[in-house]
Amino acid sequence: MRIIPGSEFIINSDGSAFHLHIKPEQLSDKIIMMGDPDRVGLTASFFDSIECEVQSREFRTITGTYKGKRITALSHGIGPDNIDIVITELDALANVDFETREVKKEFRQLTMVRVGTSGGLQPHCPIGSYVIAAKSIGFDGVLNYYEGRDKVSLPDFEAAFKKHTGWNPQHCAPYVVKADEELVERIGPDMIKGVTISAIGFYGPQGRYVRMPLANPDLNSRIESFKFGDDVITNYEMESAPLAGLGRLMGHRAMTVCSIIANRLAGESNANYKGSIEDLIKKVLERI
Repeated sequence: MRIIPGSEFIINSDGSAFHLHIKPEQLSDKIIMMGDPDRVGLTASFFDSIECEVQSREFRTITGTYKGKRITALSHGIGPDNIDIVITELDALANVDFETREVKKEFRQLTMVRVGTSGGLQPHCPIGSYVIAAKSIGFDGVLNYYEGRDKVSLPDFEAAFKKHTGWNPQHCAPYVVKADEELVERIGPDMIKGVTISAIGFYGPQGRYVRMPLANPDLNSRIESFKFGDDVITNYEMESAPLAGLGRLMGHRAMTVCSIIANRLAGESNANYKGSIEDLIKKVLERI
């Protein structure tokens, strides 16, 4: 049995995971995730009771009950690198013995639903709609650092995408992964099922030109015209691919659903989207 070195996984002096600062007993099997720490408070405002609340940097965690279900609401901050931190520590909280530093013999599966905001890339994804990342394309490269990446990815989809877009080899190699199929159907029977891109940044990596010109200014138009079978790329965000990919590698159920707050084709956005994200959180609480 491997004993995980302290340099590989840091446990705080109070027995909590290094970044999240929560202890194994404070984690539920059902987790609703979001980037914004304030949305954790919004989610917990619907709980019937609150068991614990912990804040460390951008990572805020509240565990409580909703209609008899024990649920953890957790903020992961912005970006795929944060997802690597959060999922690794969540998996360790569930499946590593913090006393012996050994992997537990009995696997504990987590269900993770990320609720986010996103920009739509297709006419059928208007502002205010909800889009589930049934498949995700990772521009971040996070999954490429782990053994077994090819076992959970869709290589034919990846090859077709790179060919169609004339993929710049200086970028990270894109990977394509599916969200957990059962979870997608449970959470989103009445929602748009799409293909979501997880970018490695908000501005240039998503084709936004503020002051610095883009290396590949036509990339978004190529993305919008891409088709693979019946699939088209519906929206951009920054976390769905590493969540789905790492979740699959670790054996957990994971998916992302986003409220569309901008349409890149129409050049429109809605900065006042609180109502739509609140409604989406309520739907996820009911269905998780």
